[in-house]
Amino acid sequence: MEQKIHQGRNVKRFREMLNIKQEALAYDLGEDWNQKKISMLEQKDVIEDNLLKQISAVLRIPVEAFQNFDEEQAINIISNTFDNCQQPASVFYNSTINQIDQLVKLHEEKIALYERMLKEKDEMLAKLEKLFNK
Repeated sequence: MEQKIHQGRNVKRFREMLNIKQEALAYDLGEDWNQKKISMLEQKDVIEDNLLKQISAVLRIPVEAFQNFDEEQAINIISNTFDNCQQPASVFYNSTINQIDQLVKLHEEKIALYERMLKEKDEMLAKLEKLFNK
């Protein structure tokens, strides 16, 4: 029995993972959109390709993610892959990893993330200022 992928539910899942409200998504999609339309969109089984492309651009998530993500398959893969962590600890040990290099890499990634977050905050403030000045 083949289960159909619910694209609207996938839009909702990814939007919530990104901690974006329906109102914010509606604002980014344009003047024709509002919170109620987003709510109705998230209930649709299939969403038009051009609309999925717009949502993809706003959320910065590939269109294929909305079209192909199946939560039940993901849960099955996770539950079948992990066996209550009953593997020996030596499986996770890898002596070839330089821990200091890993720490430096993580620190650099964290700095890059903060810079991206600051840039997005500045962009959001600019949008809000633009909205208030109208």
